[in-house]
Amino acid sequence: MLDRLTAMQTFVRVAATGSFSAAARTLGLSQSGVTKHVATLEERLGARLLHRSTRRLTLTEAGRRYLEACERILAEIDEAEAEAGAEAAEPRGTLRLNVPVSFGVLQVAPALAEFARAHPGLAVELGLNDRPVDLIEEGWDLALRIGHLRDSRLVARALAPCRMCVCAAPSYLAVRGRPRRPAELRGHNCLGYTLASSDGWRFAGGTVAVEGSLRASNGDALVAAAAAGLGLIYQPTFLVADALRRGSLVALDLGPIPSLPLHAVMPSRRNPPAKVRALVAFVAARFADPPWDRDLPVPLGVDAPLPGEAPAPLPGEAPAPIDGPYRPAEVDA
Repeated sequence: MLDRLTAMQTFVRVAATGSFSAAARTLGLSQSGVTKHVATLEERLGARLLHRSTRRLTLTEAGRRYLEACERILAEIDEAEAEAGAEAAEPRGTLRLNVPVSFGVLQVAPALAEFARAHPGLAVELGLNDRPVDLIEEGWDLALRIGHLRDSRLVARALAPCRMCVCAAPSYLAVRGRPRRPAELRGHNCLGYTLASSDGWRFAGGTVAVEGSLRASNGDALVAAAAAGLGLIYQPTFLVADALRRGSLVALDLGPIPSLPLHAVMPSRRNPPAKVRALVAFVAARFADPPWDRDLPVPLGVDAPLPGEAPAPLPGEAPAPIDGPYRPAEVDA
């Protein structure tokens, strides 16, 4: 193919200069080399392209038609190379990005304003899906996924850890009490996420089987139900951070919980295009120090009081006084 392109370029130059020697000088080739390229073209095409005379070369009818085709093809190649070079310098076009619903709404969509300012020639088509998607079949350029990956056809880059936590509303804990270790979750109403890979909740010491009165395919729905006092949830901190800061949910310290990785996932092992590289670099920098984990309240320890609850007295210490004036009980005479 390269020899064919070289022969086409040589023929175009011969037609422009009108001689083999002039074409050879401009191309930096020997005259015999130029002559050989043109002869090879004519032999492969089975047609004479040039009328040769002692003074000048002129095009045959077949030569004129072939010259037009060569000029068009070579121009398209030059244009394609120019576009590829421009994309390497500044990504352009449309990037199809697929992300989980809650993470996309809370973290990705707000970040795209900054990304757009940095790459004004690039548009983003944002797909929001909690279900597994086939990047190759559905034509996605890139996906952000939380958890461990199973599809060996995909290329993944770890971006950040997603911390998990167990949370509940203060009103639920005041009525039902609070678990102090993972095994005690079995006695509580644990709200489940239907798209999780396991029905259990994972802790450093193992997975605990849980049950509850609600299962949902969306984390925001579980957060809303938990904040209303329905039960406990096991969710990533990016999803519950605002509720923890408001105090509508309280995180419980039940011991270490393994984090889930946040991955950028691509459907090819070849070098990704510039638009994909640009977004991967952007989210890697933005989420390396997860902004949703900043300034979170400390999880409630085993002996810590619930919000609004008086601290438990130390051994030998009198209970905290009750607010309001003290009145002794009246005794009948």
